[in-house]
Amino acid sequence: MKQKKKMATKQSKMVPQYVEFIPEVLSDGILYISRTYKTVVHKCCCGCGEEVVTPLMPTEWTLSTNSSGVSLYPSIGNWSMPCRSHYWIRNSKVIWAGAMSRKQIDQGREYDRQMKEGYFADQESNEPDRKHWFDSLIEFLISIFKK
Repeated sequence: MKQKKKMATKQSKMVPQYVEFIPEVLSDGILYISRTYKTVVHKCCCGCGEEVVTPLMPTEWTLSTNSSGVSLYPSIGNWSMPCRSHYWIRNSKVIWAGAMSRKQIDQGREYDRQMKEGYFADQESNEPDRKHWFDSLIEFLISIFKK
């Protein structure tokens, strides 16, 4: 007698679970959120079982919470997985997005690369001049001891 293959179930909502460490075995429909390690992990919402990792960083994903649930921005595009699923998680609901062509995916990746490059260039230009700070400290200490 042939066994029936279990059909993959698409998720329509995600339940946030705040953890310090991401568990080794993930459950369907659970969004594991580690604020300590600035990471959100879940099983792909298409039901394929793949692990999806979304690092929480200004150049990656952001997590917001409100009384309606949690949201991740931007969308989740699993382009390197066989399922190639694409969805948003908004107020703990899964909102399915349309498929994207290879050209659209490449354009999105290029846009992300440019945005990251700009972000890090801004960060470098806004860093305090450490040498200047150190030189100012030395000058201050010398002025104290000259008196």
